[in-house]
Amino acid sequence: MNRRNFLNLTGTLTAGTLLLPDFLYSFGKQKSIIPGKQCVVFIQLNGGNDGLNTFIPYQDMMYYDFRPKIAISKNEILHSAQGMGFHPALKNFAQMQQSGDLAVIQNVGYPNPVKSHFRSQEIWQTAPTNQEFLNDGWLGRFLDLQCKDHQPTAGINIDTIDNLALKGDEPNSITVKDPNRFLVGNKIEVNSKLATNPQLDFVRKIANSVVEGADEIQNALKKGAPAEVVYPKTGLSKNLEWMARLIKGNLNSKVYYTSLNGFDTHDNQIIIHNNKLTELNDAVFSFYQDLKKAELLENVTIVVFSEFGRRVKDNGKGTDHGTAAPLFVIGGSNKGKIIGNNPNLQDLDGGDLKHEIDFRSVYASLLQQKMDFDPVKIGIRNPELKGLF
Repeated sequence: MNRRNFLNLTGTLTAGTLLLPDFLYSFGKQKSIIPGKQCVVFIQLNGGNDGLNTFIPYQDMMYYDFRPKIAISKNEILHSAQGMGFHPALKNFAQMQQSGDLAVIQNVGYPNPVKSHFRSQEIWQTAPTNQEFLNDGWLGRFLDLQCKDHQPTAGINIDTIDNLALKGDEPNSITVKDPNRFLVGNKIEVNSKLATNPQLDFVRKIANSVVEGADEIQNALKKGAPAEVVYPKTGLSKNLEWMARLIKGNLNSKVYYTSLNGFDTHDNQIIIHNNKLTELNDAVFSFYQDLKKAELLENVTIVVFSEFGRRVKDNGKGTDHGTAAPLFVIGGSNKGKIIGNNPNLQDLDGGDLKHEIDFRSVYASLLQQKMDFDPVKIGIRNPELKGLF
């Protein structure tokens, strides 16, 4: 059994063992997490979000020339600055930017882009130097070095599958499949070796990690105050509401991760994209309001991204796999700027946008500015993105 398949197996064990409760506990409001403690929340838009119809260069007439079937009309676009504007479904994204709490990073991608969903997601999740295949994720490597001792809840992934970004040598993260239930097995003794097989011994270590993590999560849920805002009844909203409860309960996880599917808009894009952006907008804005009311927004940095954008020209009904796209950062005392140039529709690479900002530079900035961690230690040598925080 190779390590990659083994980690997939153990990750499934983790995810299947820990199922979290709906919001059952309410004991007082926590005013802030421990001073100096920062966390980052990642929201991954699976399928390749169409960045050009999300943050729109509406003053560039070439946008309308390339997209006669799916372009958003000027009178619907929520104007921002620099000739850019938000999709009408993102009214609260526009509001957060006007409040100085949302930064847009333009044309994010990487050299020699890959248009395979799986491989591009893998590249974003492992942050390799030269697209080499890595077994461990960039956040997993970070947690291996940052956690002095084994910390089962240093990373929290709320999803139906494990996330490669959080996989490291130590089980410092937990995958949660269902936030409605909570099942915990008996604690497993890990001091003794399980036979003479180090991989099976690692299974035992993970199983015990799940139980230890469950105890920490229960304590945080008991301390965390319920939301003072009403979250929509969607999967993403429920995940973010649960995250907010844990953050307010001082779980002090360094990383939270979740995803939203459905952005592979080859067909019927206008309706599908509007629905997905509406779900994203409403869920994120509720999360933002919840954290802001709890006076925690400066401690929590929210990152919204996708594995790639779409092609510049529409296909008549939607868009096909492309390359660079905008990335959004909310909270964490970011400067609320638009970073980078507008999409250059006159200088394309075979019909695709050329990336301007490497996603690993965004990671470097997050690690340095939010976690006080040198990204070179985990193999990220790209320069930090300036002007974000």
